[in-house]
Amino acid sequence: MDTIVFLGQDQMGHGDRALGQKILGTFLKKAIALRDFTAIVMVNSAVKLLAADSPVLAEMKLLEERGVDLLPCGTCVAHFGITPAVGKVSDMDTILAELGKAAKVLSI
Repeated sequence: MDTIVFLGQDQMGHGDRALGQKILGTFLKKAIALRDFTAIVMVNSAVKLLAADSPVLAEMKLLEERGVDLLPCGTCVAHFGITPAVGKVSDMDTILAELGKAAKVLSI
């Protein structure tokens, strides 16, 4: 049973940006404990989380090392001019396939 995390922004929740980034970092550190956690799909500003200057790059590297697929949207990466330091740039067909096979999708 695959669990996919879907990130649509580079912070968790709405409101204070610094707080949102901080709690997202904590979530990512602890997310590895999710049963059958297989991938993180990132769209819009969430792709910034994979940039070399990302405040959560260490967490992303750790997740990838533990076998979690990091799948940023290619259109979004191009839009923001990001070169991901980790992960594999994806396309909408791949993103839809991942979401389609997931037993559970957590949207953050």
